[in-house]
Amino acid sequence: MANVSRKSSPFLDSISDFMAVRRYSKRTIRSYIYWIRYFIVYQKMRHPREMGAAEVEQFLTYLAVQKTVSTATQKIALNSLAFLYKRVLEQPLGNLGQFNRARRQASLPVVLNRLEVARLLQHLTGIPRLVASLLYGSGLRRSEAVRLRIKDIDFDHHQLQIWNGKGYHHRLTTLAPELAPLLQSQVERVRLVLREDSRHPQYAGVWMPDALARKYREAGKTVGWQYLFPAARLAVDTDSGLLRRHHIDESNINRFLRRAAQQARIDKRITCHTLRHSFATHLLESGADIRTVQEQLGHQDVKTTEIYTHVLKRGARGVRSPLSDLNNA
Repeated sequence: MANVSRKSSPFLDSISDFMAVRRYSKRTIRSYIYWIRYFIVYQKMRHPREMGAAEVEQFLTYLAVQKTVSTATQKIALNSLAFLYKRVLEQPLGNLGQFNRARRQASLPVVLNRLEVARLLQHLTGIPRLVASLLYGSGLRRSEAVRLRIKDIDFDHHQLQIWNGKGYHHRLTTLAPELAPLLQSQVERVRLVLREDSRHPQYAGVWMPDALARKYREAGKTVGWQYLFPAARLAVDTDSGLLRRHHIDESNINRFLRRAAQQARIDKRITCHTLRHSFATHLLESGADIRTVQEQLGHQDVKTTEIYTHVLKRGARGVRSPLSDLNNA
């Protein structure tokens, strides 16, 4: 992303508040505010009310041609500005078609084979291993894994409930039965942490969405609403000023994975998303249909899921190379 000044403004603050009240995630709010700010700066600080579709198309073309952003990045910018004009300013942009589409092709995802996944997990312990097992075993995004709450685990039906995933969508995804004992042990650890937190006179309970917090005032101090992977210590919530226990810092997970990959002598570039990619690819390898994989991953468009079919093909369009037949000649 470009180095856009993060200086606040009453207008941008009002958009942030508008989104927060409607329970958009903090990550989405940050992203949308970034692109709205970038648009305003690019248009020489003109107020969005003074502009419209033509200026938005100009900005999107600039991103594609001058900044050579990916199609995904251009789409996020477009979504941010469409939200601004339709939801905030109530001046819908209409059909946008007069801008250059980003053409930079996304690279194929890095995928581990099953043996590599097993080796990687062998070099992880404790919470990092359990998180990595969920990333691979349930196809979770990193943010989804660390935001899991105890109530989201359905042990009876071996599934996880994912709330407010990417695009503010909910879904169900599979849970490997083999993880149940480890998860149940983790739940018991959370019970102990909650019991200790409850003794603190200033403890206000775990953070909950505003509407639910008002409706169920004591729910934040119940086990079910606690994060499955709580942070190591209590901290003051910067938004409310209340003492809470947040979830673990998701940025640390990639660090544990990189270290484990080195120890396992896996040369591929491994991130949390590598395990999600591997989950999808291995499901398809096992015969799952692409629509099922789409639902498990939470993709809104099946075209996003189709990239994993390219990983499975051997050679261009699955064509067998004639070189492979020379040994039989």
